Amino acid sequence: METILIAGGAGLIGTNLSGKLKEKGYNVLLLSRKSKRGNSYSVYSWNPDKSEIENEAIKRADYIINLAGAGIGDKRWTKKRKQLIIDSRVRTTGLIFNKVQETGKKPKAFVTSSGIGYYGSVTTEKIFSETDLPASDFIGQICQQWEQAADPFEKSGIRTVKIRTGIVLSKKGGALSRMSVPVKFWIGSALGSGKQYLPWIHIDDLCDIYVRAIEDAKMTGAFNAVAPQHVSNREFMRTLAQVMGKPFFFPAIPSVVLKLLFGKMSDILLYGSRISAEKIISAGFEFRFPGLANALKDLFIKR
Repeated sequence: METILIAGGAGLIGTNLSGKLKEKGYNVLLLSRKSKRGNSYSVYSWNPDKSEIENEAIKRADYIINLAGAGIGDKRWTKKRKQLIIDSRVRTTGLIFNKVQETGKKPKAFVTSSGIGYYGSVTTEKIFSETDLPASDFIGQICQQWEQAADPFEKSGIRTVKIRTGIVLSKKGGALSRMSVPVKFWIGSALGSGKQYLPWIHIDDLCDIYVRAIEDAKMTGAFNAVAPQHVSNREFMRTLAQVMGKPFFFPAIPSVVLKLLFGKMSDILLYGSRISAEKIISAGFEFRFPGLANALKDLFIKR
């Protein structure tokens, strides 16, 4: 039985991924700021602020997945918050690498989360692929530094995979839970122009991509984790309303309102381009939910 260590395993993605890996017969270890034994998983303590990780966690790991990172859209982007967002990704990745070097335990692969924000907060007719350069805005630079922090793994001969994730659809938390609230109360509407694209992925497909990144020795480098269907913000909200059996007739929320509420962070709501899923498909991955309507029906009707 191979062992997989997950940093950031208590979050939305980590919780779902841990369960899926356990079902497939893997032994799952989690890194947490508080060590807990006798749980469904062995939980080892770490404190990125003090550069501390229990060595046993690294020594036991055949694979390492890093999902750690402060939520980009959780709070307004103050100068302090921006630095925390970057440090929570870059420093944690560096800490894990240093501990790998220190213990001498070389994992078979290192898989890191990243985001489609790599391509920037912009609305264009371009379809971005993994060969495109990172954007120069804040969100683009976060993702670039995040991925660069993983480069030492690759340079040391460890297979390294970077998962650039879109909006994750899950009924148990995340963006969809917030987006469905106004629709539930009959006031669903598009944001800004509504023409900006909203690259998305069902939580099950995302977790399957992580599993494939572990099991497919040919996977290396960056992969976009987005469904192949491109939809605008307006199309997304209209489909969500239809699936929830609610009307969709309210006017779009003006951009100026969102900018007043969220400041510069509103860019991630008001802008978005199409992101290509061709590379992961060419790697042999098959989406269970390639279309938005079926993805939402699975989350809202079957569960």
